[in-house]
Amino acid sequence: MFFYTYVLQNIDDKSTYIGYTSNLKRRLEEHNTDHRFTNRFRKPFKLLYFEACTKMVDAKRREKYFKTTQGK
Repeated sequence: MFFYTYVLQNIDDKSTYIGYTSNLKRRLEEHNTDHRFTNRFRKPFKLLYFEACTKMVDAKRREKYFKTTQGK
């Protein structure tokens, strides 16, 4: 099983969203179709970058790094 760290980019305003998941395809669909408050006004998204990890702890660590100043 793989865990993915991913970066999404809003097609309109070029803002980014960083996260991790075990099912990248499903998660991208959720971001573009769900009406969650955090992303409701920011969709549609395109996948800008992803990387696969074999351990969830590694994917979480990479997500945290990407959200820091050094990781951006």
